[in-house]
Amino acid sequence: MGEPLLQPNPWMILPFGLLLAAIALGPLINANGWSRHYPKVAFGLGAVTLAYYLFGLKAHTHVLHVAHEYLSFIILIGSLFVVAGGIHISVKGEATPFENVTFLLVGAVIANLLGTTGASMLLIRPWIRMNKYRITAHHVVFFIFIVSNVGGCLTPIGDPPLFLGYLKGVPFWWVAEHCWPMWLVGVGMLLAMFYGVDVLNYRRAPKAVRTELAEPPDTFKFQGLHNLLFLALILGAVFVNQPVFLREALMLAAAVGSWFTTRKQIHEANHFNFHPIQEVAILFVGIFSTMMPALDWLQANATHYAEKLGGFSPTLFYWGSGSLSSVLDNAPTYLSFLSASAGDAVNSRAEIAALARDGDFAGLLVAISIGAVFFGANTYIGNGPNFMVKSIADHQRVRTPSFLGYVFRFALPIMLPTLLVVWLLFFRR
Repeated sequence: MGEPLLQPNPWMILPFGLLLAAIALGPLINANGWSRHYPKVAFGLGAVTLAYYLFGLKAHTHVLHVAHEYLSFIILIGSLFVVAGGIHISVKGEATPFENVTFLLVGAVIANLLGTTGASMLLIRPWIRMNKYRITAHHVVFFIFIVSNVGGCLTPIGDPPLFLGYLKGVPFWWVAEHCWPMWLVGVGMLLAMFYGVDVLNYRRAPKAVRTELAEPPDTFKFQGLHNLLFLALILGAVFVNQPVFLREALMLAAAVGSWFTTRKQIHEANHFNFHPIQEVAILFVGIFSTMMPALDWLQANATHYAEKLGGFSPTLFYWGSGSLSSVLDNAPTYLSFLSASAGDAVNSRAEIAALARDGDFAGLLVAISIGAVFFGANTYIGNGPNFMVKSIADHQRVRTPSFLGYVFRFALPIMLPTLLVVWLLFFRR
């Protein structure tokens, strides 16, 4: 913030589009080749954009700012990955559809306390274990929909865009006060659809498995609970802004402490290794680099095009912030639309807090908030934990959908109707 707005050539958005196409099509065309060469694709396309910014736009400060954002992102994701990997939750491996719905609902609530990333890293392994005899793609995808995205819209801790809003001056409890009806509708619809799909999956399970399901469930057993202290340290560090890199240092300290104090048997029980975080770190180097022109162009032109499309409205801000959050980082997308709606007031915490109490502005802010959080579920790159969940599931040998399979088999037939209903009920005016 405080930097002059950059006006990158729109053609420089092309490397970002090429990277998305590579992530979507590479595993389909040649899975083995993609697994060997994806670092070259990510680093190569990222280097093109970085060269343009450093030598063409001379935007050295801006590049350093994005590099800091990337480091903050990957250190948060990585530290949560390590700490959650030190907590082993033993569960019965034959969960019924009702037990699964209950687990996802609890996960949606926990996402507001630990953040969608923290909840995802903590719960994805027990989720896989409790469905190990009949787990399939829909288990992973609905987990991403509910725990990694939609569930976290009730507190600033829940999702990065809401936390940025809190830092800008939106009161802490404002989100819960204004967004709970959308949370109920979104989570409720997704749980209902999951239950229907999971019942069909359950009925196709072998009779021996269904007989096991009829027995009383085993109790949850926890190991490595001392890691909850490291988890609390990471969550507390999120609120640390000064001095620079103290937040990241605290998170790294928590990860190192967890790694050296967790028994080897717990890591082995969780099938823990660093490959998932390595894959995410490499791909997101390319994503953070190549999406700079798209985000900067949006920042510079959001107000102009909003006015050209008929002025500010909840509908425009819901679909606008949401659609872009599906493929861009939802945190800066949220800030771009917040800047467009608040104008100069966006740099004053007191003015934003006052505007949040205004009915018209509050309606726009709710639309931006729900759009940024809910639409992040539409692709694997829409929100940070999405790709991490997929990577962990892949390494647990769960068959997850491809990038395009995720969009066409699940996001369009399941998330899109949910998003339409939320729009019709709350933002259509």
